[in-house]
Amino acid sequence: MDVNFLQQSRKFLTALVLILVLTVTTACGGVSQATQRPQLPGSIGSTYTQLERGSTAAGQKFGDWAVQTANGLVKDAYVRDNNKLGVVITPQVKANEVQTLARSLLQGFHKNFPNQDLSVLMYAPDKKLILTARYDEQSKQIKYQ
Repeated sequence: MDVNFLQQSRKFLTALVLILVLTVTTACGGVSQATQRPQLPGSIGSTYTQLERGSTAAGQKFGDWAVQTANGLVKDAYVRDNNKLGVVITPQVKANEVQTLARSLLQGFHKNFPNQDLSVLMYAPDKKLILTARYDEQSKQIKYQ
């Protein structure tokens, strides 16, 4: 068998499974924003390991969900202001899979926090920013930086 074909198949299947998991579980586990109580946001920096997963109850729940359902691809996640999702990926995520993972997370994020512009910030395992995906509610488009 061709090694390149096996690698491409693995990448495709990983992305497909992640999209399906995120879509199905997000559709079943939506969060009502009407019952949220705001909390003070944490800051990124030297106290990184002490961060909560969200600055609101809904954000906390989504951050927990993202880590638990990503099948070992997401090490940590946080949600700020119900429109910014920061994700630290594990070393198992290959560089060419980061954008697909960001898109999948953004789709799940949009289902839980609809009708607004959203951002997903992808961080490498060493916590350096490697990709930002921005969803524009008006144009319904995702832009990557």
